[in-house]
Amino acid sequence: MRITKRTNIAIRLLMFCASNPDRLVTKAEIAARCNASESHLAQIINHLAQLGYLNTQRGRCGGVRLGRPVTQITVGEVFRAIEANTPVAECFADVDNTCPLVGACRLRLALADALEAFYAHLDEVTLDALVCNNEALFTIFSGSSCVKRA
Repeated sequence: MRITKRTNIAIRLLMFCASNPDRLVTKAEIAARCNASESHLAQIINHLAQLGYLNTQRGRCGGVRLGRPVTQITVGEVFRAIEANTPVAECFADVDNTCPLVGACRLRLALADALEAFYAHLDEVTLDALVCNNEALFTIFSGSSCVKRA
């Protein structure tokens, strides 16, 4: 299983917002601390806002913050939402599937079971579990006036 860059950045972005719960954070701050381009971040921010994970505010004093409590955001749920249109293998694709084994291949079922187990495990991991009392994370994000969570 390989996680797309988009999903990886989405989780970093959510962790950054969770580490700064008392203020709006800017796209420039997120880009600097999460090693992502601002243009790529803009697309991900828009998608996460449409899904309700982020609230955005435009303008000179604008920025983003979490749209839901950290305890109500699970990694599995975010991965599913972002990876929804990314097939795990060619045989899972609705179009462009040229695999001649689809009708007889048992690997597809094994992969589907493994993928579900993967997501089921990540469904137990909340955003809060990733950031709460994570001093090493706060150190990485420290250039952004992070607030330590109790």
